[in-house]
Amino acid sequence: MKQYLLAVHADETTLETGAELAAQMARTGKVTDDMKAAGAWVFVGGLRPSHASTVVRPANGGVTMTDGPFAETKEQLAGFWVVQCADLDEALSWADKCAQACGRPVEVRPFADGPEDVA
Repeated sequence: MKQYLLAVHADETTLETGAELAAQMARTGKVTDDMKAAGAWVFVGGLRPSHASTVVRPANGGVTMTDGPFAETKEQLAGFWVVQCADLDEALSWADKCAQACGRPVEVRPFADGPEDVA
């Protein structure tokens, strides 16, 4: 079984209301419960907005730290699932359910098996 990251992207300029967010959380919670029942669930996490992040960059043998996201883009990483699936098609099927539940784009990315997979 291979592990996949199902990364949820969000436009932080258009946030949901409290009621919309509660409904979204109920829908995504149902998908997570379905993943657990199917034995595909590994981990899930929602993230605070990108302005809460700190970026640590290597620089001249040390590091620099700056507030905010590394990339200046409209969409930011909002949350994720890690699933364990037999193949990409199964991971894409879960991503379909996740995207429908949260109403946001979901990127599917396999974990690397080793250094040869990173390049």
